[in-house]
Amino acid sequence: MDDIASLADFAARHRRLFVLTGAGCSTDSGIPDYRDANGDWKRPSPVTFQAFTGDELTRRRYWARSLVGWPTMATARPGASHRALARLEASGRVGLLLTQNVDGLHDAAGSRQTIDLHGRIDTVRCLGCETRTPRARLQQALRARNPAWAAQEARAAPDGDADVEGRDFASFDVPACPLCGGMLKPDVVFFGESVPRERVQAAYAALSEADAVLVAGSSLMVYSGFRFVQAAVAAGKPVVAINLGRTRADDLLALKVTQPVGDALTALAEQLAA
Repeated sequence: MDDIASLADFAARHRRLFVLTGAGCSTDSGIPDYRDANGDWKRPSPVTFQAFTGDELTRRRYWARSLVGWPTMATARPGASHRALARLEASGRVGLLLTQNVDGLHDAAGSRQTIDLHGRIDTVRCLGCETRTPRARLQQALRARNPAWAAQEARAAPDGDADVEGRDFASFDVPACPLCGGMLKPDVVFFGESVPRERVQAAYAALSEADAVLVAGSSLMVYSGFRFVQAAVAAGKPVVAINLGRTRADDLLALKVTQPVGDALTALAEQLAA
């Protein structure tokens, strides 16, 4: 059998899938991914929680890049991967979709049994009073305070920011929380920050009910996602992956499909519906 036929056969034999998705699902939507075919960073690693909260210049640089890059994220629409996974869920094939992405595109495509493991970039959280507000509202404030930056153009980066370098970020004006004056942060899990326990527990509970795991568009190089593959294998549940490059779990996989994730998932959904 070819790869897609093998994948369809696997899904037919394991009807309740735990799906784990990564950045490869969103590249067709214009959102860049993080890693190359070998699983190495394509660009400097993302800002850490400790640097964002502990260094004012780092924080100004982050929000300046975010102001320029946000329109790419704000206008992104679901691609083939998102639509195919929503179709698979609607047919009863997906018990839970756990995404490492922060773009909200699975939700926009119609998937409902989802957990955003690393949060959502379209929401801003105050670290003081814990109030959450739309990222679009903060964009208006950033543009009003920094009109010269609003006209900047730069290559989009993976997390709703842009590759703006060689500029003086010291004067970039970052608003505080309008309610308490606290520090504003994207409502996403930065490196160096822990995933909320309730999300992890809910994902493990869904994994325990699943027949198998399907990894789509992830190198699994980040442990917060890889641990679910480890747990599945430890529990005797088979794992398949669709990914163009190397994954951290290559030696644990029952099947690996090295094709564009959108094409493979679309073909899978069509074969299962036939």
